[in-house]
Amino acid sequence: MSGPRASIRTLSPLALFLARRVAGTAALLVVMSLLIFSLLYLEPGDIARNLLGTRPVSAQALAQIRAEYHLDQPFLEQYWTWLRHAVTGDFGTSVQSGQPVTSSITSRLGITLEVVGLAFVLSVLVGVPAGVLAGMRRGTSTDRTVVGIAVVFVSAPAFALGLLLLYVFADYLAWFPVYGTGSGFAGRLDHLLLPAVTLALGLGGFVLKLTRTAVIKEADQDYVMFARARGLSRVQILRLILRNASLSVLTSLGLTVAYLFGSTLLVEQVYALPGLGSLLDDAVLFKDVPVVQALTLLMAAAIALTALLVDLTYVALDPRVRHEMAGS
Repeated sequence: MSGPRASIRTLSPLALFLARRVAGTAALLVVMSLLIFSLLYLEPGDIARNLLGTRPVSAQALAQIRAEYHLDQPFLEQYWTWLRHAVTGDFGTSVQSGQPVTSSITSRLGITLEVVGLAFVLSVLVGVPAGVLAGMRRGTSTDRTVVGIAVVFVSAPAFALGLLLLYVFADYLAWFPVYGTGSGFAGRLDHLLLPAVTLALGLGGFVLKLTRTAVIKEADQDYVMFARARGLSRVQILRLILRNASLSVLTSLGLTVAYLFGSTLLVEQVYALPGLGSLLDDAVLFKDVPVVQALTLLMAAAIALTALLVDLTYVALDPRVRHEMAGS
């Protein structure tokens, strides 16, 4: 038998898994993009008039908007045209500023990435060691205390936590600036550290719980019992546990992307940072649909691609998974 079906059957289980995950992610992004494009039709009234925002309304302006967004075409043709432009980075023109949406996003992207990156590093540096400590001492007062603190920070809304830290450390103690982004490495770090800590507290609690769960799971495995029976030291046993638990923690960290995006939007509002969060907030207030579409699509793509990367990383790093696929 020849043809596409025969070619698919000759693929290895690993190749089939990769192909299915990539195809599934692509299909998910197509569905998400279709839903996001439909935002254009949720606002009542004439679409062309809505896209003009506060700009002067004239017959020529309306005709230009209808031509730019292909509003005289069927819905699916409009969507296909928008998607082709979006893939190349063209999301249209901002209703509020009249500037290209891509320019508005790129001018603010740096601040958001810096805050997110700093928060991620802080959360890993604190959450992983604390999770190992709690996991190795499960059931003790140390474990209960560490987990209790983590639950508090995970449960606390990022917006409220940011207001509290801003009042205590920026307003009352005056250790950090109240607002702004600073200039130079030291100035930028001084301005962005408090927003990053606000994000890192909640994310660190999540990382702590992931690490604790992975450590406890590995500590209950048979190889740990055999290692103790062979007389290995506690340090050697801990290394074995951490080596195997690190894979689970590493792949689970990809799940934090959605948390970071959602919380960053709120934290930027608290600290008046000119990042993507404030851009999205302004776009929603001014009904700037092209900007909302672009930011929503970019966030959805980042989350979906991160999930795909996590799955591929897990397969690449864990030989047990590859062995199971090869034997299936």
